[in-house]
Amino acid sequence: MLDLSFEVETAEAVRFAAAPLLAFKLRVSNRFADEPIHTIALRCQIMIDPARRRYGDEDQEHLRDLFGEPERWGQTLRPMLWTHANVIVPSFTGSRVIDLQVPCTFDFNVAATKYFAGLTDGEVPLNLLFSGTVFYTNEEGALQVAQISWDKEARYRLPVGVWNQMMDIYYPNSAWLSLRKDVFDRLYRYKVRRGMPTFEQALESILPDEERPGTEEIVH
Repeated sequence: MLDLSFEVETAEAVRFAAAPLLAFKLRVSNRFADEPIHTIALRCQIMIDPARRRYGDEDQEHLRDLFGEPERWGQTLRPMLWTHANVIVPSFTGSRVIDLQVPCTFDFNVAATKYFAGLTDGEVPLNLLFSGTVFYTNEEGALQVAQISWDKEARYRLPVGVWNQMMDIYYPNSAWLSLRKDVFDRLYRYKVRRGMPTFEQALESILPDEERPGTEEIVH
């Protein structure tokens, strides 16, 4: 018999990886504690459930691009796919804590990135859905193969500060913006013709004054 359960204990940013990476400390437990588990080829689909938290005025302003006007959020706050992750769980008996490493992106064309970046504080409600293959030994000592039941899942509230810390490690005071090639070429020509050394200066020269930090609108 086999009955697995999953629980996320904590999450933290992984330093010195090639790209932004979060590590979820995942406890895998077997209800039949004396039954040896040889290995698990574990797959995980991670969903964001935005309706499971509150949003302040600043959050609502930032997330308008993603969910529309706040008056419509009763219809637009729907679960969204964040990402998929895979891990091989080594042998254990009873339970074991492993690192479920989740690659992250700072591409603002990705809905999950817009959501994380739009939150000022609090937590991100996550739902982790598990599947995969388990190799274990039954009571007679025979090797068995079983699939993880489709209803195995775990909820976790990821602190927004953990996401921000990770992005500060990999992209300090920076953000990624993906452009169509023809738009990039136009911006590049604009930058070169005006002798601007950086793309930041080119973009700042295009932005209206009221959109620039520290600029207050003058009321007559």
